[in-house]
Amino acid sequence: MTRQIHRRNAAVQVWTAYLDNRAKRHRDSRFLVHGVRPITEALAHDWPLETLLYRLGDPGLSAWAREILETSAVPTVGLAPDLMADLGEKTGGPPELVAVAEYAGGDLTGCEIGEPGEAPVIVVFDRPNSPGNLGTVIRSADAFGASAVVVAGHGADQYDPRCVRASTGSLFSVPVFRVPGPAEVLEFRDRQTARGVPTRIVGTDENGERAIFDEDLFDATILVVGNETSGMSAAWLAACDRTVTIPMGGSASSLGAPSAAAVALYEISRQRRTFAR
Repeated sequence: MTRQIHRRNAAVQVWTAYLDNRAKRHRDSRFLVHGVRPITEALAHDWPLETLLYRLGDPGLSAWAREILETSAVPTVGLAPDLMADLGEKTGGPPELVAVAEYAGGDLTGCEIGEPGEAPVIVVFDRPNSPGNLGTVIRSADAFGASAVVVAGHGADQYDPRCVRASTGSLFSVPVFRVPGPAEVLEFRDRQTARGVPTRIVGTDENGERAIFDEDLFDATILVVGNETSGMSAAWLAACDRTVTIPMGGSASSLGAPSAAAVALYEISRQRRTFAR
């Protein structure tokens, strides 16, 4: 019989803490997943899920939620509606399902991406301020075929529920790594080149050396996107083999990091589709 919880207890307190307590998430290596597509994608990609929490009482669960509970091998726990509301994202009523997921993924140290003759794209986001922006960049990376996302420096947490939601499930299909700064990425670039995957680091910057559509982006590329507030740091500018700019019109002062990442990733994809060698 499925376990049911009708009053707040220690387990519910722990799950609630995962919403906004980053230190607690990291200590337990657990986070919450909300929404139809993120939960569906987590299951589809065999992401390690510890528990599926579902809402008890009326109204009844949707066909989607019932199917997930009936077909998944993940342990389930039913929660009273008020407890599920506390675990929700504070919009609308109590969610039908919330997944408690385990951290996954590895360290960029020693990591190899792609094979000789391939040209993988890796996106580096430098010190992202906003979990939503980080999730959007992960989503764009997935949409345009990037092989991985690297979060550099102290910035938003990829396991923050706001990032998970903004990624619309792409967090579960695109590996996300964290590094302190450029040194680890430079080591990765050199390691890739040594194994027959020649790789360049290309940074997006408003003072870039040339327009992005004038740059040859066929080879394996590490695309660096600067911080939303301060742009690319001097350390990252020094690490780049080339910097490119995205030409703009109108009165906007900048595109913002997620938009810049999407435009740059689209240009890489466009070049490779249009001028495939």
